[in-house]
Amino acid sequence: MPTPVLALALLLLAGPAHAADRLTVILDWFVNPDHGPLIVAREKGFFAAEGLEVELVAPADPNDPPKLVAAGQADLAVSYQPQLHLQVQEGLPLVRIGTLVATPLNSLVVLADGPVQAIADLKGGKVGFSVGGFEEALLGGMLAGHGLTLADVELVNVNFSLSPSLITGQVDAVIGAFRNFELNQMDLAGHPGRAFFPEEEGVPPYDELIYVAHRDRLDRPELRRFLAAVERATHWLVNRPAEAWDLFRATDPALDDELNARAWSDTLPRFAHSPAALDHGRYARFAAFLEERGLLDAPPPVASYAVDLFARP
Repeated sequence: MPTPVLALALLLLAGPAHAADRLTVILDWFVNPDHGPLIVAREKGFFAAEGLEVELVAPADPNDPPKLVAAGQADLAVSYQPQLHLQVQEGLPLVRIGTLVATPLNSLVVLADGPVQAIADLKGGKVGFSVGGFEEALLGGMLAGHGLTLADVELVNVNFSLSPSLITGQVDAVIGAFRNFELNQMDLAGHPGRAFFPEEEGVPPYDELIYVAHRDRLDRPELRRFLAAVERATHWLVNRPAEAWDLFRATDPALDDELNARAWSDTLPRFAHSPAALDHGRYARFAAFLEERGLLDAPPPVASYAVDLFARP
């Protein structure tokens, strides 16, 4: 048993205990396989190892997360690269500091056994959508490569009822369907779908899900530590996909079903392996696409709304 003097010496060597720095991260939607690295970083203690206590919050309204960060009511939000371009133009003080899902998930989906076998077959048809603006621009860019314009189709707002509206024949196609979810959902319902991918149809590739922070708070060291933990979690789950799935689904019984299991496998290769890394040219090309489609006026310099925190002085 150590003497009182030795015990005091050991205590002094250990140094004072520090409370973890807190970060609030507002998700883009309810927890799902898209958020795998975040859940793994929390459950495996990678956030804690970086001295962080990270609260993951599902939003009441999926439009709110970037607005909450812009208003200083949250530290980070999971958002979408296409929306970031538009929000910056609207004056929101947001900056992309990292990438969660590094490829598009959005797609144009039709019934596999339906009359639309090629995009050109949509002439005169109905296309369902959930969110105006970007989804219309995406569709317009895809149609252009097949000699069609938005005037050649009838757009139908189906709210968020994408798969049901397609399965019931309300529309001939839907834009905005996530390839890792809607395709699996349709297959499980006995109505397989076929996806046309924007990045293969004339639309520049983009990051589907990103982390955004307030423009005036980029110097916080917690943000770099957050990204370091997320990168560690991403490599862990890529190296151990089955173990990571078991860890993920154990956090909530609602996640443990066939749809989420399939989505997990489909999303796994799309996670950003270097979340902080930034391809300036990629962002500039996508901004030019949005400008061409009439959604942006004059795109600002990429460095004003997207950064690599580890490259900053």
